[in-house]
Amino acid sequence: MIIVMGSFRLPPEQVEAARPLAEKVVTATRAEDGCIEYAYAQDLFDPGLFRISEKWRDRAALDAHFRTDHMKVWAAERAELLTLSDRNIRIFETDEGIAV
Repeated sequence: MIIVMGSFRLPPEQVEAARPLAEKVVTATRAEDGCIEYAYAQDLFDPGLFRISEKWRDRAALDAHFRTDHMKVWAAERAELLTLSDRNIRIFETDEGIAV
């Protein structure tokens, strides 16, 4: 299993403009083969900070995700409409049998 964890920051005044764009990419991604979990969460105490949490069946599924049309659109929309900063994303490979 592949785990992706991270965060990015938006200026607080851009959060409402970002919401429909993020909802669109999250919905499309959750329908992808190999996607187990995919979520963006806004920090309760820092309104411009968003957390990223993903689980993928394997690296091939994650690699295919990066090539999808909706990810290309999301990247273009971010570049055109939003000011992302402090983007910090890490990918981990794990044994799915581990329970915490």
